[in-house]
Amino acid sequence: MSITFPFDNSFASLPEGFFLRQEPRPAPAPELLAFNAPLAAELGMGGTPTETELAQCFSGNALPEGAEPIAQAYAGHQFGGFSPQLGDGRALLIGEVVDTQGQRRDLQLKGSGRTAFSRGGDGLAPMGPVLREYIVSEAMAALGVPTTRSLAAVATGDTVYRETALPGAVLTRVASSHLRVGHFEFFAGRRDAARMRVLLDHAIARHDPQADSPLAFLKGVIARQAELVAQWLSLGFIHGVMNTDNTTISGETIDYGPCAFMEAYHPQTVFSSIDRQGRYAYDSQRHVLPWNMAQLASALLLLEEDAEAMVEIYTQAVHAMPALIDAATLRRFGQKLGLADAREADRPLIEAWLALLQNQGADFTNSFRALSLDVAQAERLFDDGAGFAAWRREWEARITSESLPQERMQATNPAVIPRNHRVEEALAAAQIGDMAPFHRLTQVLQTPFTLSGENADLAQPAAPGEEVETTFCGT
Repeated sequence: MSITFPFDNSFASLPEGFFLRQEPRPAPAPELLAFNAPLAAELGMGGTPTETELAQCFSGNALPEGAEPIAQAYAGHQFGGFSPQLGDGRALLIGEVVDTQGQRRDLQLKGSGRTAFSRGGDGLAPMGPVLREYIVSEAMAALGVPTTRSLAAVATGDTVYRETALPGAVLTRVASSHLRVGHFEFFAGRRDAARMRVLLDHAIARHDPQADSPLAFLKGVIARQAELVAQWLSLGFIHGVMNTDNTTISGETIDYGPCAFMEAYHPQTVFSSIDRQGRYAYDSQRHVLPWNMAQLASALLLLEEDAEAMVEIYTQAVHAMPALIDAATLRRFGQKLGLADAREADRPLIEAWLALLQNQGADFTNSFRALSLDVAQAERLFDDGAGFAAWRREWEARITSESLPQERMQATNPAVIPRNHRVEEALAAAQIGDMAPFHRLTQVLQTPFTLSGENADLAQPAAPGEEVETTFCGT
């Protein structure tokens, strides 16, 4: 095998109880669908492999020397209900590398077969969800959002049975770690303070070297998650299944299952087929992340000598999070309207703009983008000309004191996002052997703040009959 990685596997060196060793399920007929060569270079991947060798490697059939495939153990609150044991049911952490920038990163196979944590599942992944995660995670990275990355997608030759028979695939996912709130809940649920301390020390060394206590670590995670959800909101992104096992310690977006980008603006927009109560609706994301952080806080209290005395202090840290989210959201939406440093007094201006979008059913992404390019062009998007004109007067009066507001807006308002109908179009074509729409879409999404004329169709909202109203997890 000509493929090499500079493996340095710290999680696999932890004591018993954190993971189980597991080999990937052999793929009967692996075929490379997509390979992220720039990311491979970042990771220090060596060798000059053929497509066949890449397919063998990233299907799990021929892992590079130094790989140590393991299934991690974790728990999680799923839609508010606690599951004491979840774990990697269809994924294997094959190892960690220290990349060319000196950053430690995980390599994981997703869809590589059953593990001891599969809970009756087959451990496989259909091609559609694999390619969806590839498209959206790489688009999020190009948009500047902290996220897991996609290194490769390989068709396995398996048939995966869900509602229908589907082609199988494996995704190679890259993350600064796969540590989740659920990892801490796993040991807290077992009252295993010794292993919890080992986990905390590992997480601090990896993500928060300056943290000198469980409380300091908690505050670091809260700060990262507050910034993350503000970025989601500023892009109209809806994760769809923000359970605690899908909430990272690193502050990266993870597990792109029923995710979607909102088109017509409405704060209660939901796409996920499993989110029947709207728990993870667009605007509800700002409320559920503090709830998730409360579960992390509850877990970390296991490490406090006098937990009862520390409850109020931990509670205060969690209760401070909504203000952090509001501040980060104000700043990001201010930048989208050309304000370098939005103040609290600017909040009504932002809220009035969003109310205009909601009342008109206007496209979230295209309205912001049009405003950044040409106010007259933006005005044509609204039937309520008087309402837009009144808002415009206030906005223009506010930005007169700003330096280069249009440049700021064009740098923060993307021209193109992974629109749901375009993603579905690419996935449908891929499943019948046509990868051209997938490759075109992923290429255009690498430069989301510029868009050439020949790709302008990718920026258009869904036409009647093209709308995607429901997305699915794919597990």
